[in-house]
Amino acid sequence: MRGRTVVIGLGGYARGDDAAGPEVVRSLRGTLPSCVVLTESSGDPMHLVTAWSGAYLAIVIDAASSGAAPGTVHRSVRPRAPAWRRSSHALGLADAIALGEALDRLPDELLVFGIEGGDFGLDAPVTPSVRAAIRETAEAIRRRLG
Repeated sequence: MRGRTVVIGLGGYARGDDAAGPEVVRSLRGTLPSCVVLTESSGDPMHLVTAWSGAYLAIVIDAASSGAAPGTVHRSVRPRAPAWRRSSHALGLADAIALGEALDRLPDELLVFGIEGGDFGLDAPVTPSVRAAIRETAEAIRRRLG
């Protein structure tokens, strides 16, 4: 249904700060209008394309590793695929954007929040700076959609 909004938390809990995306989504549950779809994804491009197909607005939150200070929040409107090429996932957001373009299945508006991680070690906890960025990002999304 065209006009819907979807918020997608990309990442997983096995590698520390990679949980940033799903943690944002979990903190948003119950705080947004019921028409907003909240979902988590491990990074499978087809899942992302399916989740945002037909949406007016898709907001994707993912951990980033650009060399900026941990906890830095990057925000990009309709990012080009190469800007999101690095991922802790074998395939990820950049691949989903490219696939969505090829299939003409991108949302009307795509907003991406990248939360700079500091520790992606196996079974590491989410670091304090990323925990603060999760709260900051969730609040920015609430302001945008609330």
